[in-house]
Amino acid sequence: MKKIGFIGAYDKIDFIIYIAKILVELGKRVVVVDATLTQKAKYIVPAIKPSRTYVTEFEGIDIAVGIDDFSSLKKYLALPNMAELPYDIALIDIDTIEGVENFEIEEFDKNFFVTSFDMYSIKKGLESICSVKNPVKATKVLFAKDILEEENDYLNFLSLGSKIEWEDEIIYFPFEVGDQTVIYTNQRVSKIKFKRLSNQFKEGLMYVCGKIEEDEGGEALVRKAFKKIEKGV
Repeated sequence: MKKIGFIGAYDKIDFIIYIAKILVELGKRVVVVDATLTQKAKYIVPAIKPSRTYVTEFEGIDIAVGIDDFSSLKKYLALPNMAELPYDIALIDIDTIEGVENFEIEEFDKNFFVTSFDMYSIKKGLESICSVKNPVKATKVLFAKDILEEENDYLNFLSLGSKIEWEDEIIYFPFEVGDQTVIYTNQRVSKIKFKRLSNQFKEGLMYVCGKIEEDEGGEALVRKAFKKIEKGV
C-alpha cells in the first residue's frame, strides 16, 4: 500500500478527496484518512451514522474519521495488527505534530506540504512538518493568487534548520478563481464533480495524481482516466 501524506494547516480535505476520485477511476482502492484537528470530512462527506471513529464509503472512496494511526484503522476494520490494509493507496490529511509522529511520515512513499501564504497556514503547517526527527522529502503544493519567488524564499527561510528536504518542483494551484465556489456547491449535493472547475485546478489535480502513480504510467494514464470522469459528470 502506498502511503501519501498531505501535511499542513491549510484546509485541504476537499483537494485530497478530488485526488482520490481520480485514483479510484484508475482502478485503485483508496482510503482518505482525515487526521486533522477539525476533522472537516465529518461534515462534508455524507455518512449514515457518524460517530467519533468511523469509515464510510463515498463515491468509491473509503473516508476514515477519528483515526489516530494505521493500527487504529486496522482495529476499526477488525484486522490483526500485522495484517495488510485492504487498500492500494492511503491519502493522509495531517495538520499536527502528533499526526506526523503517529503516522510516521518518514516512512511514507510521498509527502506533499500544502499551504497558502497567510501566516497561520505557513507557520502552523511548518510547525507540524518541521517536527520530524529524520530527513523527509516533501513537495510543496502552494495555493496562491500570484506566483512570487519571494513567497517561496520565505517558506524556505522558515524551514531552515529542519529535517525537511524540499523537492525541486513546486506545484501551484490558483487561488480565488471560482474553484472554491464550485466545490462548495458540490458539497451541498454530496457529489464529486469536476465540471466548472478551472483548467488550472484540474491540471494541478492530474499532476499530483501523476506524481503518486509515476511508477505505473504516471500522468498519461491519469489523463485518460480523467477524460472518463469528465464524460460522466
